Amino acid sequence: MKIILGFLGLFVIFQGTILYQNKPLEQSIADGEEIYIDFCIQCHLDRGQGETGEIPPLAKSDYLIKDVDHSIWGVKYGLRGTIVVNGEKYNGVMENQGLDNTEIADVMNYILNNWGNEFNEVITAERVARIEK
Repeated sequence: MKIILGFLGLFVIFQGTILYQNKPLEQSIADGEEIYIDFCIQCHLDRGQGETGEIPPLAKSDYLIKDVDHSIWGVKYGLRGTIVVNGEKYNGVMENQGLDNTEIADVMNYILNNWGNEFNEVITAERVARIEK
């Protein structure tokens, strides 16, 4: 009986974790805004416009939408080297900010659904977890 209760307890905990990580898009966007303010706004600025020639824009960014998994990879592990965003080259460094998978999913959902970006999927913590270095 103890074994059954133990498995039942693990199942409930596991389900709670999955439900937390796969929160509704609206909640993820709201949480992502807070993360953006804490970690991203200093460089990418308040409307995601970046700095011409220095910091790439997140607003209306073809780079983000073209390869979302690579964009997630950049947030998760940091990004170095030349990238092209909206036809302009940027050569710089974005350090890993130490965010967990849920925080990365939330901030990506916020960015991908603001400032003229339109993304028709929800980024989940599970998707972020599958992206490996």
